[in-house]
Amino acid sequence: MKSIYEEKPWIKYYPEGVPSEVEIISRSLSDAFEESVGRWQKKDAIVFYGRNMNYLELKEEVDRFATALYDLGIRKGDTVAILLLNSPQFIIAYYAVFKLGAMATLINPMYVSPEIKNQIENSQAKDIVCLNIFFKNVAKTGIEFRNVILSDMGDYLPKYKKLLGKSPLSAIYKKMALPSPKIYEAKGFYEMSKLIGKYPPNPHKITIIPEEDIATLQYTGGTTGLPKGAMLTHYNYLANEAQYNAFLRPILTDGKEIIAAYMPFYHAAAQVYLINGLLRGYTLVIASTTDLDDILRDIEKYGVTVFIGAPTMFDLLKDYEKTNRVNWKKLNLILSGADALHEDTTKGWERRTGVKIVEAYGMSEAVAATHCNPNNRIKVGSFGIPLPSMMSAIIHSEEDKFIDMGEIGEIGIKGPSVMKGYWRDEKETQMKFANINGELWMRTGDLGKMDDEGYFYFFDRKKDMIKYKGHAVFAREVEEIIKNHPNVKDAGVVGVPDQKSGELIKAVVVLENDARGKLTEEDIVKYCEEKLSHFKIPKIVEFRGEIPKTDVGKVSRRELREE
Repeated sequence: MKSIYEEKPWIKYYPEGVPSEVEIISRSLSDAFEESVGRWQKKDAIVFYGRNMNYLELKEEVDRFATALYDLGIRKGDTVAILLLNSPQFIIAYYAVFKLGAMATLINPMYVSPEIKNQIENSQAKDIVCLNIFFKNVAKTGIEFRNVILSDMGDYLPKYKKLLGKSPLSAIYKKMALPSPKIYEAKGFYEMSKLIGKYPPNPHKITIIPEEDIATLQYTGGTTGLPKGAMLTHYNYLANEAQYNAFLRPILTDGKEIIAAYMPFYHAAAQVYLINGLLRGYTLVIASTTDLDDILRDIEKYGVTVFIGAPTMFDLLKDYEKTNRVNWKKLNLILSGADALHEDTTKGWERRTGVKIVEAYGMSEAVAATHCNPNNRIKVGSFGIPLPSMMSAIIHSEEDKFIDMGEIGEIGIKGPSVMKGYWRDEKETQMKFANINGELWMRTGDLGKMDDEGYFYFFDRKKDMIKYKGHAVFAREVEEIIKNHPNVKDAGVVGVPDQKSGELIKAVVVLENDARGKLTEEDIVKYCEEKLSHFKIPKIVEFRGEIPKTDVGKVSRRELREE
C-alpha cells in the first residue's frame, strides 16, 4: 500500500500546464550552454554595471579561457577552485571548467584563510581562479597551487567608469590590498584577462557522461559543522533546471526574462541565475554587492522581471523607503529562498509593495530548489509543494520510515537533482540517506510537516532542536515569537548544555535603537510567557548589538553556540 507521500497529493495543485514529470535530456552543461547560445546569439546574456555582453560574446570568452586552462594542464576530473565576486569572470570560469570536464568548487568570498584552506584541501583543488584582492587570504593558507589565475573586477567595467574612477566597486578595492605586479613573475601565476586575450576560442573536445561526471563540489553552508562537498553531476544540474522551469512555465518565458543577479554566485541559490537563467536565454543584471540603491536602480533601469532573494533581503526592503520606487507589480516572479520566511517579513513586504512573495525551498545537496509555492495558490508559512519529478516525505528523525501526515519529522526528498553523495566522505553519505521500502530518500536535516494538500512547512534544523527536560523545543519558533515584540529588531536562540535540564534555552536579542537601555531581560521573558508553553521560555536572555549571520542572512547558531 502506498503512503500518503507516494500518492503525491500536491500534483492536483500544480498550475495549469505544469506536468507531474519532466523529460531530462542527457547532455553536458557545456552542450546545453552551446544550444542556448545558438538560440539567443545576439541577445544580452549579462549586464555588468552598464557593460553589456551578448550570448555569442560570452561564449567566445568561455572558449578562450577553456583553451587556456587546458594548455595550463587542467584535465577532466581535476578540481578548480573559484574565488570570485559576482562578475562576468565568474561565469566565464564556471563554464570553462565544465567544458573541460573538470570540477568547480566555489569558495565563499567571505571566508578567512583557515576556511579557504579546509575547502581547498578537502576538494583537492590544484588550481584556483581568484579575485586579486582576495589572494592575500589564499596565500596565508600556505597551499602551493599548480596554477593561480588572478582576476581584476575592473576588466569588465565600461571604459568610462574606469577612466573617470567611477567604479561602483571602488569601495571594495579601497579596503583590500592588491598583490604586487611582481607576483606574475613567479611560476604558475597568470592574469585572467591576458589569458583570455592570448588564447583562441578553440577548446579541447571532451567526452562527458552527464549521469556520472561531477560538475561541481558544492560545499554546504557549514551552519552546523564543517562544510561538506556535495557531488553534483551535469545531469543533476540539468534535471533541476528542467524541474524548475517546468513548474514556472506559466509565468516565465524563455528568452524574455531579466534577472537581478545579486545573490552570491558561489551559493546554491544562485544556480537559478547561472544555470536556469543562461540556459533559458535570460539576461542577468549582475551586482557584485548587495547595495540596496544599486539593486533597486537596476530593477527600474533594466526592467527586471525576476527577483529572487533571501528573507533578509525582503526584511531590509520592507523597511526601506526607496523600495517604493519600483513598481513590483510589473515583475513576473518575486521569490524567497535560502532560509525560512518569517510572517512579519511577509506582511511588511505586502504592505509596502502590494504583491506577494513566492516562498521556495531547496538545498546544496539537490542543486537548488526542490519545493515551491504555486504562484496562483500561495500558502503563507509554507515553502510550497515538490517540483515535477521530485518526491518529498516526512521521515522519522532516527528510523528509516515515514511518519503520519501532519506530524513533525525530518523532511526527505527523492529525485533526479539529488547529489551522488559527499566528496571523500562515505560515512556522512550513508548517514544522509534513508532506505524506505527499497528506495533511497535523502534526509535534508530539516524538520517539518506536510498538510493534507501536500504543502510542506519548515520548523527548524534538526541539529538546532533544543532538548529541555525531555521536551523538544524548536529554536526558530522561539525566535519568531521574540521577533514579534515591537521593540525587538532581531533574535537568535540556541541550547546551552545544562547538567540538570539537558539544555537551557538562551535567547540573544537585538533591540531597536530607541528601546536600548529601556527593556530588560525580564521583559523579554514575560513577553514569552504570554506566547509560549512554559518549557519553551528562555532561561537566559542576552542583549547584543548584532547577531552573527551567514552570508545569506541565516542566524549562525553554530557561532552562537561556540561563543
